[in-house]
Amino acid sequence: MMKKISFQDLPRLFREISETQTLIAPIEKCGQVNFGVWTPDSTLRLDALKTVKSAKGAFFPQVEDIVHFRMKDKTIDIHPAEVLTEDFVIFGVRACDARSFELLDRVFLADPVDPFYAARRKHGTVVTLACNQPEETCFCTNFGIDAADPCGDVTAWMDRDTLYLRANTEKGEALISRLENGEEAPVEDLKKSIGEILKKLPLNDLNLTGFDGDHLMEKFNDPKWEELARGCLGCGTCTFVCPTCQCYDVRDFDAGENGIQRYRCWDSCMFSDFTLMAHGTNRPTQTERFRQRFMHKLVYFPAKNEGLYSCVGCGRCLEKCPQSIHIVNVIKSLGVKEDD
Repeated sequence: MMKKISFQDLPRLFREISETQTLIAPIEKCGQVNFGVWTPDSTLRLDALKTVKSAKGAFFPQVEDIVHFRMKDKTIDIHPAEVLTEDFVIFGVRACDARSFELLDRVFLADPVDPFYAARRKHGTVVTLACNQPEETCFCTNFGIDAADPCGDVTAWMDRDTLYLRANTEKGEALISRLENGEEAPVEDLKKSIGEILKKLPLNDLNLTGFDGDHLMEKFNDPKWEELARGCLGCGTCTFVCPTCQCYDVRDFDAGENGIQRYRCWDSCMFSDFTLMAHGTNRPTQTERFRQRFMHKLVYFPAKNEGLYSCVGCGRCLEKCPQSIHIVNVIKSLGVKEDD
């Protein structure tokens, strides 16, 4: 059953949700829009097509505690960090970011299951939002993602001054059950208009032929990697805005009073000290690090996951890379040409 709510009533809905659960939504702060905890004085930006950083932080935070050690004389007390036990809602997730959750599930919910990630997935309710105006940097359609009808516990569409919502799961039904019934017709019209825009996007028809496990060594040994990576600064910007990057580091710091706090934080395979150990690193050049990032996205991951690419076509790396070196360049350079 489709539900609806007017934009002017959204604050009321958000207040009701936030009374019992943490509500995360696209919030504007200091001129940037990112997912953050909603409060009545927040500047809500459901109209923003993409947040600067993706929605993955709701389930895989940029920094999170793991365990605390405290030493007294020769005794060490170990206090593992508590996993999340409270429900929360993340509202306004676009189709590309919603697909990234499926990819992250394959990493963090595979044996051995990550308890911190699993708890957040269990307690989180995802409300997705269709993309009324996809941009030229969007290319999600290449990966079978429908920006007009994204998945999630609830799917939402915006039309002028009304938000239409459809529950897809029991958690979604519980969230929107109190809203009044809406009509299917406006949503079908919206989906059609979004579909027409998606067909006209310049990156709508990338050729991914050959990016699979069967062509692994062919892609790995392609001489074009040297040229592609030549301008890479190794800044890691692409990995920090990417919805699917899951690399992290584990670090300790002195918490005082004989205590040590162990935490994990996002890391980047593009950094020269990534996986650095006493013997050094197994990828000493920027070309090798550059190749690793895109081979994982386009070859290694789909080879191990039924052809599912570790890219969702959100376009953030296209917008943020200071050298304009991104995954679309790699696909076009190493992919099969029309006359091949």
